[in-house]
Amino acid sequence: QVQLVESGGGLVQAGGSLRLSCAASGRTFSSFAMGWFRLAPAKAREFVAAISWSGGSTYYADSVKGRFTISRDNAKNTVYLQMNSLKPEDTAVYYCAADRTTGKVATTVYEYDSWGQGTQVTVSS
Repeated sequence: QVQLVESGGGLVQAGGSLRLSCAASGRTFSSFAMGWFRLAPAKAREFVAAISWSGGSTYYADSVKGRFTISRDNAKNTVYLQMNSLKPEDTAVYYCAADRTTGKVATTVYEYDSWGQGTQVTVSS
């Protein structure tokens, strides 16, 4: 199983920006599709963004489209989530996840088999 460690969360005012990072262990990172999900209190885990193994395909939830950007650096075994124009409703614990099967963009929790511990993002109004 791949180990994933998120960082970059914090407290930011509405309209601000944060960049989350997710560092992965192992030498086969470049073959994984990667995704970001978030979990807010009293809500189910929600898909945020995903990227294919090469970075050539990305997909976003409608709620973040145009504000968030997912990217990856396979040389550094790291995936990023750039979050701009943050809103209070973006407040959640953000998790990165790895799909080691197809390498293609995946949008449901069931398609991912490795998860990080999460990083808290809090957006104040």
